[in-house]
Amino acid sequence: MIIIIGYIALSSAVIAGAVLFAVAKTVHLKRRLKRLADNTAELSVTEFFKLRSYSFGGKKYGFYSTNHDFAGVYILVNTTKNLHYVGQGQRVLNRINNHFTGKGNGDVYADYKYGDSFTVKMITLKKSGFKSLNELERQTIKTYDSRRNGYNKTRGNK
Repeated sequence: MIIIIGYIALSSAVIAGAVLFAVAKTVHLKRRLKRLADNTAELSVTEFFKLRSYSFGGKKYGFYSTNHDFAGVYILVNTTKNLHYVGQGQRVLNRINNHFTGKGNGDVYADYKYGDSFTVKMITLKKSGFKSLNELERQTIKTYDSRRNGYNKTRGNK
């Protein structure tokens, strides 16, 4: 009987420890992602388009966006409605451009087209500490709660 009680107590302690570890890890990831996003430049859409179309001196050198695109995630912030959209791409600058030219998330584009203000944040995969774009995006979506309070809706969750 004492062995069973001891086993139950030990099992409970192990489970509680695992739960606390999972919660601490989630909090740590959210803080890390917020720091990553907060340490990046936040651009208006106009500033983003200027950056994207910046040229190094003609056709020979191409545009900034062609030569310096990168794999990572981006956070589109509707500052009018306080909504977020998190996306990922091997070519982040190209993906962001798609959203504001009607080739990305339709809700983001509609709000932009009808006058809502947006800002853009970007996080490069290379310096994020994450191993995959999917994990970086998944954690960023959680951090910004953009499924429930943003544009990252899943089927049946509208």
